[in-house]
Amino acid sequence: MKYTVSIEIALPRERAVQLLADPAHMPKWLRGLVLHEPLSGVHGQVGTKSRVVMQMGQRTFEGTETITRREPPDLHGIPKASVVHFDREIVGDGMWSAVRDRLTEAGPETTLWVSENEYRFGSMLMRLVGLLMPGAFRKQSREHMQDFKAFAEEGKDVREAKG
Repeated sequence: MKYTVSIEIALPRERAVQLLADPAHMPKWLRGLVLHEPLSGVHGQVGTKSRVVMQMGQRTFEGTETITRREPPDLHGIPKASVVHFDREIVGDGMWSAVRDRLTEAGPETTLWVSENEYRFGSMLMRLVGLLMPGAFRKQSREHMQDFKAFAEEGKDVREAKG
């Protein structure tokens, strides 16, 4: 299953990518995040493997995330015409996914974030979920992006929004 979602953020690209890359901010915008801890490497750098635990309603997902691309490696002084790339793979029980994020300048104070998502399912149950509910995966990706936008633009913290 593959899909692409995008959103515009009312911040300069360099500031948006710095917020996105900072692990201290992840719990503020990544709804359902229970744990994100590096197992090897430096957080956010290519090759780093991290243990990820997400809570979605009554369901808990645990997997291993590997950073497969981050360009440029230094998020300061990014040339205007360049595209920022954040790619990662996540492997969990019966599932493999790849997320390929691209951040470009949509204007002097605006960032366009385009996220390509791909899922492969190993178990029959997860294949069935993917076939019957593909919109749920797209909806969750869009919600994460909207939560990041609200955090980046207005300082909203998903942990403070109950319900």
